Amino acid sequence: QVQLVESGGGLVQPGGSLRLSCAASRTIFSISTMGWFRQAPGSQRELVATITSGGSTKYADSVKGRDTISRDNAKNTVYLQMNSLKPEDTAVYYCNAQGEEPFAYEYWGKGTLVTVSS
Repeated sequence: QVQLVESGGGLVQPGGSLRLSCAASRTIFSISTMGWFRQAPGSQRELVATITSGGSTKYADSVKGRDTISRDNAKNTVYLQMNSLKPEDTAVYYCNAQGEEPFAYEYWGKGTLVTVSS
């Protein structure tokens, strides 16, 4: 059974930093594009960042220059380093795994809450 388990969320003051982690099942990690999405109350889920198995990254404009996505293939873990956090970054952050060609699948974690508030 494929599992994505997020950790690292919490309460942080504006301007602070957090690092989210997502541990994935070994069976899919090496063939997946891993990503972070977020959903704020009353809003749709949106892309934050993705990283391919080859290390290519993509970021939402709202987090460019502040967030960094990375992956440790030996640990089957993807990270999201978030800096200069703003109240509008408050959301539930979800880990996502999408199969790269020719594999077609998508899995989601249960999410971890990030609250940015003074």
